[in-house]
Amino acid sequence: MATQVPVTDEIFPKHTGKTYTLVELTRGESPMVGKGPDDTVFSFPVVLLWEIVLLLGVTLAIFLFSLVKQAPLEEIANPLVTTDPAKAPWYFVGLQELLEHMHPTLAGVIIPTLLVLFLIALPYVDHSRANVGVWFSSARGKRIVAWVALYTLIVMPAYIALDNRFSLRELLRGVAPPWVSQWLLPTVILAALVTLPALVVWRFPRPALSLTLGAARQSQGQVRASGVAG
Repeated sequence: MATQVPVTDEIFPKHTGKTYTLVELTRGESPMVGKGPDDTVFSFPVVLLWEIVLLLGVTLAIFLFSLVKQAPLEEIANPLVTTDPAKAPWYFVGLQELLEHMHPTLAGVIIPTLLVLFLIALPYVDHSRANVGVWFSSARGKRIVAWVALYTLIVMPAYIALDNRFSLRELLRGVAPPWVSQWLLPTVILAALVTLPALVVWRFPRPALSLTLGAARQSQGQVRASGVAG
């Protein structure tokens, strides 16, 4: 039968193998109250105000553009009459533009399927949680954003203007077989447009992870050495 520990009236009995600490609760605010992690801002109201400013700026830009470029509404659509050319709703304008340059199967089935599969696979490709939710987390990220903006605003419109001026589909109509003008060449051009910025991003130097690991190991060695010396 186990021995029962005698009950005493002492608040801090001796020889119990326990340690005690006196703690006092005081009213007041800690210096950490209302302070988030370093290099972060609150989503409300800071980020919300910036989003409102961007919304108003985009709305103003669209309004000014509408004053310069007239886009009058046409008559009410007649379901018995098909317009020439047939135009899809605005949210399908990308697919409609692709249909003008390549085979319908490639533009309406294969490319959208590849894009959806890419979005599904993206979380499994980049599963690192480092700098999650941080915009432009490094100098390399800022350079990538700048080059992507340059590519989107300057290079892509130049490609579109070049294609409108020299349409391969029309130039090769009746000259090359359809599998070349509507399948092979559009696939090669799209692959080049996607691969070129990816190669530029890949060429950007990454942070020296080895140096960081080396410094961490060196600091651990110093801590261990100081612990042995103590």
